[in-house]
Amino acid sequence: MTTRLLAADFRPTTFGWRVDGPVATLTLSRPERKNPLTFESYAEMRDTFRALSFATDVKVIVLTGAGENFCSGGDVHEIIGPLVQMKEQGRMGELLDFTRMTGDLVKAIRGCPQPVIAAIDGVCVGAGAILAMASDLRLGTARSKVAFLFTRVGLSGADMGACAILPRIIGQGRASELLYTGRAMGGDEAERWGFYNRVVAPESLLDEAHELARTLCAGPTFAHGMTKRCLHQEWSMGVDEAIEAEAQAQAICMQTEDFARAFRAFAAKEKPVFEGN
Repeated sequence: MTTRLLAADFRPTTFGWRVDGPVATLTLSRPERKNPLTFESYAEMRDTFRALSFATDVKVIVLTGAGENFCSGGDVHEIIGPLVQMKEQGRMGELLDFTRMTGDLVKAIRGCPQPVIAAIDGVCVGAGAILAMASDLRLGTARSKVAFLFTRVGLSGADMGACAILPRIIGQGRASELLYTGRAMGGDEAERWGFYNRVVAPESLLDEAHELARTLCAGPTFAHGMTKRCLHQEWSMGVDEAIEAEAQAQAICMQTEDFARAFRAFAAKEKPVFEGN
């Protein structure tokens, strides 16, 4: 039986982790190399997002990068080189183990009940672009560059769920262009295409991300988790099935105290104070 956890007690070693009240900030923290990922950081992030499903103290996650960049993708020397060696030695099973692990990270981000806000500055490419894509909300800067550059290293654009998720964010044609060409998308274009929820000044990026996080924390967090689950699960549903799923989800939310709190506050002409239950 899995017990409830406190995110404040997490002690990751491959990225920064800070918990301020109900908001946790995960910082990719190798700024001298634009925050690339390693085998170890992939796995530790996957395990962290999985554990967040059982965390009782955190309501929203902010995902960002140290310095003036978000993430440069998989480390060329620590990931790409070893993968090429696996290929040359015919170790197909290990290659598949790796690609499944990276996909599991996206599943963990989508599966945790807390909304995830990506705060994106500078370079956001390869697996970094996937992390941003997998987040629920994205704030960016005009100087940021987002690129799904897998084809530029001889791979398909079909990586970590990109062919399923990216078209749902920006549309099939635009996603096809980015995944086929691997070109970079500037911040203003990313906002215009709907990849970013909004573009903000670099110096205020984290402040705005945390302010958005606090706004979500003040809402009905159990219901937010239900919204996230429905947004994800209904991709594969027909309209009738989705309507039934949402009827069940809403009936469950109507059993929470937050629902009753909102009614009582409305009747008293007061602002509701949600407690997440």
